[in-house]
Amino acid sequence: MKSVVVTGSSTGIGHATAKELIARGFRVFGSVRKAADAERLRAELGPNFAPLVFDVTDEAAIARAAAEVRSALGGETLAGLVNNAGIAVAGPLLHLPLDDFRRQIEVNLTGQLAVTQAFAPLLGADRGLKGEPGRIVMISSVGGRNGSPFVGPYSASKFGLEGMSESLRRELMLYGIDVVIVGPGAIATPIWEKADEVDVSRYANTDYAGPLDAVKKYMLELGRKGLKPEAVGKLVADVLTAAAPRVRYAIVPSWFESLMLSLLPKRMLDRVMAGRLGLTRKR
Repeated sequence: MKSVVVTGSSTGIGHATAKELIARGFRVFGSVRKAADAERLRAELGPNFAPLVFDVTDEAAIARAAAEVRSALGGETLAGLVNNAGIAVAGPLLHLPLDDFRRQIEVNLTGQLAVTQAFAPLLGADRGLKGEPGRIVMISSVGGRNGSPFVGPYSASKFGLEGMSESLRRELMLYGIDVVIVGPGAIATPIWEKADEVDVSRYANTDYAGPLDAVKKYMLELGRKGLKPEAVGKLVADVLTAAAPRVRYAIVPSWFESLMLSLLPKRMLDRVMAGRLGLTRKR
């Protein structure tokens, strides 16, 4: 039985990916941060799901998880690593506390590298293991190609992930380990629902107070209209099993959104966003 590690498997894309892979006959090691989630998922997903309790910012915990997976594999290689865990930090960049920005990068970018370093030997960088090299899937975002107002920290982390993934893919050719990016648009997951919980009161005395209210409503709307996580989970499973996957896949709720983001000139997109969110210059 082939095995895959999926980070951030308690909800959303990670959960959907774990469920889809198990249905296709894989054993899934899924990372969660809480013991309660580990027990819930073990009961829900059955014997082919093995929880790993760690935070992607905790190097010691990641190392213990990698050792646990190595022991379970019994000298075989890992078939895949899905780097999915992440958070979204929102706020105007001119006023954002730098600690919030650092936290965003630590989780969404540094954390992905920490996990990759820990599990790369099991994917085939350790030539003493038996089996074919595994494959890494990096969960990026439409925000990794297009930066929207007030999610600058998130976009910075995903732009960084795209660049890091490209470098990593070329470096890991030495071991036969492939790296594939999956960049979803708006997905109906808790990361969008949390937009309503973002405290924008700290920016009430800035010029961004009105636009921030507008973008909160817009993000909630995106979440309601977004793709189901299962669509992304199926795509990730397809990427892990394809004979010759592309280097990047985009999956968005509508073809119109994809076309607009890819074809419209950047200056035109700037004007569209500014008009929608009230970011036009006040004279």
